[in-house]
Amino acid sequence: MAFLLLIVEPVEQRAARSPEEGREAYRQMGEFADALTARGVLRACESLTSLKDASRVSRADGNARVIDGPFAEAKEMIGGFFLLDCETHAEAVAIAAECPAASWCTVEVRKVGPCYL
Repeated sequence: MAFLLLIVEPVEQRAARSPEEGREAYRQMGEFADALTARGVLRACESLTSLKDASRVSRADGNARVIDGPFAEAKEMIGGFFLLDCETHAEAVAIAAECPAASWCTVEVRKVGPCYL
């Protein structure tokens, strides 16, 4: 089964880090990805840039509405993701608990599946 680990972090967190602290966090996450690859459970992973580079798109009455970031109301952002192949939800949760980011933000575990379930 496919599970997505979403790295949910406070919007201001990255700006509060020194460049060295940011590189160290990125290094730790890279090592975590390498370990998941070695275990054969990693399908994909990526880090995402901050909300200042983001856009939100919605459509109402056939008209697209685009709002460029940063978004003043946002308190958290998705900082990255890991797409995993796991046998069970419990396995995905256990992997999330091993994630270095769990010590500085929240790792949300979501099963991949159709939106109508």
